[in-house]
Amino acid sequence: MKKILVIEDEPAMRANLSDILEMENFQPLLAANGREGIAVAKQALPDLILCDVLMPELDGRSVLAALRADAATARIPFVFLTAKGEPADVRTGMNLGADDYLVKPVKVDDLLDAIAARLERAQQQAGRKVDFSSAAPLQALGLSSREAEILLWVAQGKTNFETGAILNICAGTVKKHLENIYAKLGVEGRNSASLRAIEILTSS
Repeated sequence: MKKILVIEDEPAMRANLSDILEMENFQPLLAANGREGIAVAKQALPDLILCDVLMPELDGRSVLAALRADAATARIPFVFLTAKGEPADVRTGMNLGADDYLVKPVKVDDLLDAIAARLERAQQQAGRKVDFSSAAPLQALGLSSREAEILLWVAQGKTNFETGAILNICAGTVKKHLENIYAKLGVEGRNSASLRAIEILTSS
């Protein structure tokens, strides 16, 4: 039975989603705020996460950033469920590394279709291995050899300081290179850049 974590601060919505998931033979895991959601995700390692954006304690974007930064939870499919449906909001969520963005009120069929699609994709990728032995493949993204090296280490969760120490450059230089990388890839942060790198480095 697939485990789906619902991070939602509104009790009625949380209960409704739980009922829908149970009817479809999923095992719902419930969290009432962002901090609780992160804790449950790291302990239970769900197969997929549905998360509201605007919540007390910690908002959905912060939840996603925290989970993507942890190797144990970085690859869990993550779907934003929110009333904020403007294009800029959707783009921000996707750039942070969200797998999908559903706008409330979402139809049950649309919700289940999104869940099925993300679970299928995750299953297809489960048997693949990420090869971090060389940065060369990342140059296919239009990066210089130095930028590819930096992205390789960032994709492995290294900080700017750690990456600089490995490559014998200062953290400020790493930051400048990352800004160039983000511009070339059309992303806004290290999480989405890392996910793009992992896609390239994943071998069948």
